[in-house]
Amino acid sequence: MKAEKSPIQSVMAWIRRQPPKVKAFLGVVTAMTVLVFLRVIVHEHDNLFIASEAVHAVGIAVLIYKLTKEKTCAGISLKTQELTALFLAVRLYCSFVMEFDLHTLLDSATLVTTLWVIYMIRFKLRPTYMEDKDNFAIYFVVIPCAVLSFFIHPSTRHHIINRISWAFCVYLEAVSVLPQLRVMQNTKIVEPFTAHYVFALGIARFLSCAHWILQVLDTRGRLLTALGSGLWPVMVLISEIVQTFILADFCYYYVQSLMGGQLVLRLPSGVV
Repeated sequence: MKAEKSPIQSVMAWIRRQPPKVKAFLGVVTAMTVLVFLRVIVHEHDNLFIASEAVHAVGIAVLIYKLTKEKTCAGISLKTQELTALFLAVRLYCSFVMEFDLHTLLDSATLVTTLWVIYMIRFKLRPTYMEDKDNFAIYFVVIPCAVLSFFIHPSTRHHIINRISWAFCVYLEAVSVLPQLRVMQNTKIVEPFTAHYVFALGIARFLSCAHWILQVLDTRGRLLTALGSGLWPVMVLISEIVQTFILADFCYYYVQSLMGGQLVLRLPSGVV
């Protein structure tokens, strides 16, 4: 006799049968519902950004556990780690010269752990690194981000180099996960710890995006004015939304796999 499905499994099965447009609509509705929920229960929305940093740190901790206990870096994109270290380093520079706060300390800790992950992949666990799968050309994202930051950046009173640098790290953060998605696209099978890490990135990006959207709503748009004039305020929001949607599809299949009790995540063609 077949085991009876739980309500959650039944809902997930129904969603799987829907066409892509319906899935996209349901995703948007779900995101908006969560935003409303967060607005009600979180009174200080700056805490969402701190929560985003904390979830990112949890994701890094999962990677550290994988590298130290399993002695393998298979499935991990070195290029995503290098892009992450790059935008964190630039953001730290901007924080030191523009605005030193709690986020500076959190970014410092994340940068140190990311550099340790890079060291482990490059030197200690190099034989297990899937270099042939990690074939995303990072100049495809670094160069466009640099060019975009030169033309669209904050219009504050800070030095032009600092303003361009800040824009660069915002744009680069939005697309830094693309090499990791390429690795998963090439392998089609994602082992648990890598899946946990990427899911943590997805949650962190959503919390960061929620922080900005709710701040804009709470200030009735005044936050956008405070960020400067021109296209920059809009680009900040677009970057946050892009970060979230890049990982949305993966997060859906991660939850689906988790609900099905599968330890290894198998991705359908064209997911990432």
